[in-house]
Amino acid sequence: MAALTCFKAYDIRGELGTELNDDIAYRIGRAYGEFIRPKTIVVGGDVRQTSESLKLALANGLRDAGTDVLDIGMSGTEEIYFATFHLGIDGGIEVTASHNPMNYNGMKLVREGARPISGDTGLRDVQRLAEANDFAQVEESKRGSYKQISVLDAYINHLMGYIDLNNFTKPMKLVINSGNGAAGHVIDEIEKRFQQANAPVSFIKVHHQADATFPNGIPNPLLPECRKDTSDAVREHQANMGIAFDGDFDRCFLFDENAEFIEGYYIVGLLAEAFLKKEPGAKIIHDPRLTWNTIDVVTKAGGVPVMSKTGHAFIKERMREEDAVYGGEMSAHHYFRDFAYCDSGMIPWLLVAELLAVKGETLSGLVSQRMKAFPCSGEINSKVLNAEEKIEIIKECYLSEECVLDLTDGISMDFSDWRFNLRTSNTEPLIRLNVESKNNSALMNEKTSDILALLNGVHK
Repeated sequence: MAALTCFKAYDIRGELGTELNDDIAYRIGRAYGEFIRPKTIVVGGDVRQTSESLKLALANGLRDAGTDVLDIGMSGTEEIYFATFHLGIDGGIEVTASHNPMNYNGMKLVREGARPISGDTGLRDVQRLAEANDFAQVEESKRGSYKQISVLDAYINHLMGYIDLNNFTKPMKLVINSGNGAAGHVIDEIEKRFQQANAPVSFIKVHHQADATFPNGIPNPLLPECRKDTSDAVREHQANMGIAFDGDFDRCFLFDENAEFIEGYYIVGLLAEAFLKKEPGAKIIHDPRLTWNTIDVVTKAGGVPVMSKTGHAFIKERMREEDAVYGGEMSAHHYFRDFAYCDSGMIPWLLVAELLAVKGETLSGLVSQRMKAFPCSGEINSKVLNAEEKIEIIKECYLSEECVLDLTDGISMDFSDWRFNLRTSNTEPLIRLNVESKNNSALMNEKTSDILALLNGVHK
């Protein structure tokens, strides 16, 4: 029984041919069907060249397990989330490798209500069954059916329900970079809604066409080298805001009117405030990596900040427990109660565009004070041996100072005027560092350098 290395902590992702191929996709479909026993499931795939054949192999496996398959075609991950909860069916699978290199693909799995299936909520069971590959022969009469459908209109209706187009009264220019991924068809439909409402918003589309060869590079705007095209277009068109997506558009990244990239951390505060205006006293979920700005914004707006372990499965679970209206991670994942507690890359930019329209302010105007009040390092990744050992050394080094220690996710240490979080990656051999301070960039930079020196074994 060969181990399937494509099963990761949160989803399935692997190198094509060796770790993931049509045979393995079929086995995953069979295993999902055997474990969940769904009557009906929805499938979709991103723009990658192998997504269609992997999706059809997966569908065959599901059908052989007696499951009826609905195929929504080329789609982003959140379209699968939406289809699952909107249609009230038993689950969904998106074939996507998001922002991984060209020679990868993968899958994201959910069950009824678009609840995630990850490491401790069924993914290991699916893996065990797929690895055993001990499936009974299927009678043709017991096979599930296969049907192509579209939920695009209903999905766009849902998205537009988060904003009021009547708020858009002044001209606005938005640069939208789909990165040749799956977002373009959704942007086109949203643009039509703005036009039908005579809202004076113009869409400047960059790398708009879906293209499996990714001629402009893999769409991953978290990497600084992937931001230039969006920044250049914002400058060239003197746009009010730039928006860039990753491949399956479950994350969006924002640029202000000066073409400056805005850390996802500050967008969390912005969206939290927007939701608290609509629902005073609501709970807002955030991750432990960077917290002070979010806690400050939420508390001042009369909300309740609640910290959760990093990662979509943990955030979604905590949001359900707390009935939180919104949850945000600094990595640009934003979660919404009315979206079945799932993350969406489309809802955040719509809400921020509406904020700009209502407040009559620039994006830099909305976030610059927050960035000054709580400057942060952004996430810094270091490849190290003995990650846990390194974290322990750094913890011991700083424990002598007066601090609050939190172990929700890795270690967080809060001092009077600065704090840091240090954690190992769930998916790669990396240590991730985040540092922030109170109104003191120099201190934040100094402490960041100190910790990186310790990580690299350089002692001052």
